[in-house]
Amino acid sequence: MKESFTVHDLPIDERPRERLLKLGSEALSAQEILAIILGRGTKGESVMMISQKMLSRFGNLKSIADASVEELTQTKGIGPAKAAQIKAALELSKRLEADAGEGPKPMLKSPEDVAAAVRSQLKGKKKEHFLVLCLDTRNRLIKRMLVSMGSLDTSIVHPREVFKEAVSSCAASVIFAHNHPSGDPEPSKEDVELTKRLAKAGEIMGIDVLDHIIVCDKSHVSLKARNLF
Repeated sequence: MKESFTVHDLPIDERPRERLLKLGSEALSAQEILAIILGRGTKGESVMMISQKMLSRFGNLKSIADASVEELTQTKGIGPAKAAQIKAALELSKRLEADAGEGPKPMLKSPEDVAAAVRSQLKGKKKEHFLVLCLDTRNRLIKRMLVSMGSLDTSIVHPREVFKEAVSSCAASVIFAHNHPSGDPEPSKEDVELTKRLAKAGEIMGIDVLDHIIVCDKSHVSLKARNLF
């Protein structure tokens, strides 16, 4: 049966690496791209078989990119090392896409602007991701950085980490944003306390904290609009 084949059983012109060299990466299927990232299979399973199993399990490359290392390793033939290869390769793709989109810096004048700027990065995340957005004097986005992952009551966001990014960017002000994987954007007690603590640190540093936006896939809440800090 075809499933027993390894990559080396394929004609040279049909092997993923050779097809990429001959036709370019655009000609490859998602299965072939994964196979090249993984490099080789395991005993009893070719790299093409493992790639197909991953696509069958997750549905598409985006879902694979969003999966955790633990989730990836649930596929037979994927250990921590191969999971790390996949995460690194797909993260590189995300960063290249972000770099390609760099042009005039967007102006963030409202909570809606902020939510629109970060939603694609936060959408579908299964853990809380805390971002700091560094702005210039005209509220134009200079830099956006991930500062922390995990629930804010267990993964503490330190002012020194937040404002280190702001200082290095020569930011005049900052806006914070993080997601609620539950889909409920209502601020928690920890969200409010953290924002107050960071705002006080900002006063000392001379960097204004303009807002903290909690973003979900289809909604968002501004702590500033709620007068919570």
